[in-house]
Amino acid sequence: MFTPSSHDVRRFFCEVFRKDRANEILTPLEAMALDWLRMHPEYDEALADAEAAVARDYSVEGGQANPFLHLSMHLSISEQVSIDSPRGIRAAYEALARKTSPHDAQHEIMECLGEMIWKSQRSGLPPDGEAYLEAVKRRVGA
Repeated sequence: MFTPSSHDVRRFFCEVFRKDRANEILTPLEAMALDWLRMHPEYDEALADAEAAVARDYSVEGGQANPFLHLSMHLSISEQVSIDSPRGIRAAYEALARKTSPHDAQHEIMECLGEMIWKSQRSGLPPDGEAYLEAVKRRVGA
């Protein structure tokens, strides 16, 4: 299993940003990431300098959201939806997107994903995909 470090993730997004600006060819994953970069132009400054991005501390105490975490969650959700894993996430996403917008649906799911990750970290147990999907489905019905 590939487990990138936070530095790897930051360099990945910065490289996608750089390649886009240079009109270079992107891999399929980079193209998917670019879609999210374009929806978040407020992160352009953070993406423009890979070394500064790696050095930056986005602690909660700093009061600024971590753009790389946000973009990573968008990318993770996009991948989950594309392969329908956990099974049912695609239908739940599509239902949420019809109620709001595709971007807002991602943000709804992102809250559920963040909660699942937080619970897993606090309990020391593996992430509970079923509880995550049920949380997303509740948002569809809300």
